[in-house]
Amino acid sequence: MIANLKPYPEYKESGSKWLGRVPDKWEVRNLRTLISKRAERDRTDLPLLSVAREKGVFVRSLTDTDENHNVIPEDLSNYKVARAGNLVINKMKAWQGSMGIAPCDGIVSPAYFVFDLRIANSAFGQRLLRSKPYVAHFGQASDGVRVGQWDLSIPGMRQIPVLVPSPAEQAAIVRFLDWANGRLERAIRAKRKVIALLNEQKQAIIHRAVTRGVDASVPLKPSGIPWLADIPFHWQVRPLKQILARMDYGTSENVRGEGRVRVLTMGHIRDGKVIPPTTGGLGAVPPGLLLEKCDLLFNRTNSPELVGKVGLFSGDANDEMTFASYLVRLRVRSEHNPIWMNYLLNSTSFWRYAKSQALVSLHQANLNSKRYGQMVIPIPCIRAEQDEIVENIQSKAARIESAVSRLEQEIALLREYRTRLVADVVTGKLDVREAAARLPDSTATNATEANTGPCIDEDESVEEDAVV
Repeated sequence: MIANLKPYPEYKESGSKWLGRVPDKWEVRNLRTLISKRAERDRTDLPLLSVAREKGVFVRSLTDTDENHNVIPEDLSNYKVARAGNLVINKMKAWQGSMGIAPCDGIVSPAYFVFDLRIANSAFGQRLLRSKPYVAHFGQASDGVRVGQWDLSIPGMRQIPVLVPSPAEQAAIVRFLDWANGRLERAIRAKRKVIALLNEQKQAIIHRAVTRGVDASVPLKPSGIPWLADIPFHWQVRPLKQILARMDYGTSENVRGEGRVRVLTMGHIRDGKVIPPTTGGLGAVPPGLLLEKCDLLFNRTNSPELVGKVGLFSGDANDEMTFASYLVRLRVRSEHNPIWMNYLLNSTSFWRYAKSQALVSLHQANLNSKRYGQMVIPIPCIRAEQDEIVENIQSKAARIESAVSRLEQEIALLREYRTRLVADVVTGKLDVREAAARLPDSTATNATEANTGPCIDEDESVEEDAVV
């Protein structure tokens, strides 16, 4: 059905280089004719709303730590009231698409713009104003000293041309896009499930190799380790600290300016790797705190879900890197393979046990180096066997990682296609009236899909814009 969509029979000039030609029967109106500024305040009984680039306006959770990136003031009496259907815009992030239609009555930051939006179908207004061409329009209407500090200009915004099909056509567009989005979202979720299964398979391979080795025929013995059962008979059980040449806390210096020494934080540890920052650094660091290739870093303080995560630094002598004080550097003794150690410390069973040993206070967990170093681990005493385990894992993991990469590329293409489809439909490049009329009556999408435009995958993080 999507592949058979065709343009409208007749077009006219819109007067906008981003919109180009638009259907002849559609109105083109300046945004100022469709909005009225709202200034209602002092309704602290209403829920707190916020705006995210990824999903528009949403009810902000006061308990979900994944959403609450900004401090909420005690006094909310100055917050603006946004009624259901109002247009809410973060004026400092409008050029990135940080706007949307309020899904319910609520209150928003006083730094946001709130407008009554006079359009027949608010879901169409949501799709239109958050589409790629309109993000470009809001970018043109924003200015400032540099990108990242642009502010939305009211005069410029008021001149943005808005496409207004008939109410019936607005409803048909929303109906079709909800249907198409549902199909694309199911395809993305199916691929995400396959990725999750492949990652589980990879973790099983790693766990099996670091706890049993690669030779399934060797005799086993009880390990005596709380998180592990049997291990190969010739392996040893020793405290983690005995495998290390040193353990060091990072620097407490705050990053200022663009010094040559980059500073790693807990956000730079991902999937067992250290992803170096590209900006911000120190001019100098205390002696001994520069990282060397194959140093390991673990999060000693973080959320309970992330504390204990380990990353391997793969830089060389030319990469001047240090690390923040809430990370601990583990330098493995020369007779052991640091990559083997990284696999072991990131294996599901060990990491789960390490997390259980952390001290939790509110939403923060702490795992000090002494407690961490006392944890016992299974050790193939011969370096050659450690090397063999690493080679075995890398060989099997490479095939899985290749499959995951292909699936992620397919997901990226589906998202790109969805963005383009929405833009083409809401700006009249494609006529969906007949296609919408042929959709079955049972066609329905959940409220989130209908209200937010392009959906956000369950495992895709949402960055909430600043609440001032």
